[in-house]
Amino acid sequence: MTTITFHTEGSRITGFEARGHSGYAPAGEDIVCAAVTSAVRLVECTVNDVMGLRAAVKVHEAAAAISLRLPGGLSAAAEDTCQSLLTGLMVYLTELHDEYPDHIEVLEA
Repeated sequence: MTTITFHTEGSRITGFEARGHSGYAPAGEDIVCAAVTSAVRLVECTVNDVMGLRAAVKVHEAAAAISLRLPGGLSAAAEDTCQSLLTGLMVYLTELHDEYPDHIEVLEA
């Protein structure tokens, strides 16, 4: 099962960690893992490459894990955009959980 944990401070999402394989299908054929990976990479690329922020990203391929933490001190505009991106990711992954409840779990911590 893939578990995605969103980290929060009050109402602010500070980052997330995605860990594990969904087990929906063999590696290379797993549409649930592909959906999660694609969405996570889109957010990471938008935050770091498009917006030019320096969110901390850690990839642990052996554990099938990736984490992202937003930097502090963002401008109001950057903060709003990041919160929209992370909230959208959470909504998307929650809807994916509704479709594949045995293969993906979304948590808040």
